[in-house]
Amino acid sequence: MSAEALLNISTQHCELKILGTEDAELMLNYYQHNKTHLAPWEPSRATDFFTLAHWQTQLLSNQEIAAQGRGFRFSALNKDCNEVIGVCNFNNIVHGAFQACHLGYSIAEKHQGSGLMYEILCAGIDFMFKQVGMHRIMANYQPSNQRSAHLLKRLGFEEEGLAKDYLKINYIK
Repeated sequence: MSAEALLNISTQHCELKILGTEDAELMLNYYQHNKTHLAPWEPSRATDFFTLAHWQTQLLSNQEIAAQGRGFRFSALNKDCNEVIGVCNFNNIVHGAFQACHLGYSIAEKHQGSGLMYEILCAGIDFMFKQVGMHRIMANYQPSNQRSAHLLKRLGFEEEGLAKDYLKINYIK
């Protein structure tokens, strides 16, 4: 399966794409506009994260990773493809008997509670199971994030335990 064929998934309200370097400004805008909103749920970001150069490099890397089948980092755009609504990432893909990966996601503050993240994740998860052949998709979330807890339950994820101090989210030394 070529990477080109895998890069676009249409839903009722969104287009999920693995963006190219020409779309770096869209990603930069997403993260700049949602910096405060996403801060409690994501790692602390170096200042270069909020630059066009960073996103050009990152998007090129995302395309390479998808072409190699090692990860799929989708950006969910509105139907006009001029605004990033959220992201839906499938990382740490392990093939062989495990056939598993990790799911990460975020949505723009202004689109919270609209049902779009559910729509986006349904499409992404369907792609990973049917097209990529995953057997298991794992999602980590902070227990205090009730929106994520509810969303994952609605998607059919099961809670398997609590990993204390698992990730350094918004970590300050």
